[in-house]
Amino acid sequence: MLLAIDIGNTNIEFGVFEGETLLRSARLGTNRDATSDEIGIFIRQFLLLHGIDHQKVEDVIIASVVPQIMYSMNNAIRKYLNKVPLVAGESVPYYVTNHYDNPAQVGADRLVNVLPAVKKYGAPLIVVDFGTATTFDAVSREGAYEGGAIYPGVKLSMDALAQKASKLPQVAIDDPGVLIGKNTVQSMQVGAVYGYVGAVENICRRMKQELGEDAKVIATGGLATMIAAQTGEIFAVDKTLTLTGLQMIYAAHCKEKAE
Repeated sequence: MLLAIDIGNTNIEFGVFEGETLLRSARLGTNRDATSDEIGIFIRQFLLLHGIDHQKVEDVIIASVVPQIMYSMNNAIRKYLNKVPLVAGESVPYYVTNHYDNPAQVGADRLVNVLPAVKKYGAPLIVVDFGTATTFDAVSREGAYEGGAIYPGVKLSMDALAQKASKLPQVAIDDPGVLIGKNTVQSMQVGAVYGYVGAVENICRRMKQELGEDAKVIATGGLATMIAAQTGEIFAVDKTLTLTGLQMIYAAHCKEKAE
C-alpha cells in the first residue's frame, strides 16, 4: 500500500492507495507548529479507524507547499510508519515538462495535478484548483506545464473583507441562490460566489485564446463543486486529483527504478 500526503496551506490530505485504487482519504487542518507525534498519531489513528494495518504501508510520498511543516512530517513518517518518505520535486521528479521561467517556483501541487489530468481527460487543458489561493494552470497538447495564474482564494478574500471593512461580518461561503442580495450577508455571498464564477469564466476563456485551442477545464479543491455548478466552463470536477497525481508519480518512479 502507498500513503500519499498532499500538504496545502489550509489542509493536509492523506490518501491510502492499493495499486491505482484510492481506498480511503482524510483531511487534517494544516498547523505549522504541529509536532511529529501529533501528526504520527493522527496517521496511525486514521489507518486504524479504516482497518488498515500500518505495517502494510510500503511507501509514503508527499507533495508540500508548506516547508515549515516538513521537519515534523518527515519525523512522523519515520517514527510511526518506519519509512523514509519520498518528496515530489525533491527525491522524485514530477515527470512533467515545465516551461515556467523559473521551474522551481511552481507549487508542488500544481505540477502533481498535471499527470492525472492529462491521463484522465486529455490535453490541452486548464486545471483550476480552489485552495487557499485559486490557481489556474495551462497544459499544452503535448502535456507540458505552460504556466498559469494565481488568484486570491474565496475564503481568503472574504476574511480580508471582514477584517478591513468595519461593518461587514464574517460569512459562510455559500450559494445565495440570487444575484440581488436582500441583506448584508446575502450580498457578500453573491459577491463571493458569482464574482468567482465570473473570474473563472474570464480567465479560462482568455487562457484558451492564449493556448490557441479549446481546452478542457478541470476543477479541484474545496469549493470546486459549488463554483462548477454555476458555470458551463468547467468540464469536470475531480476532488482527488492531487492524491491521484502522487500515486502516478510513485508508479513512474518505481517503473524507472526497475528498468
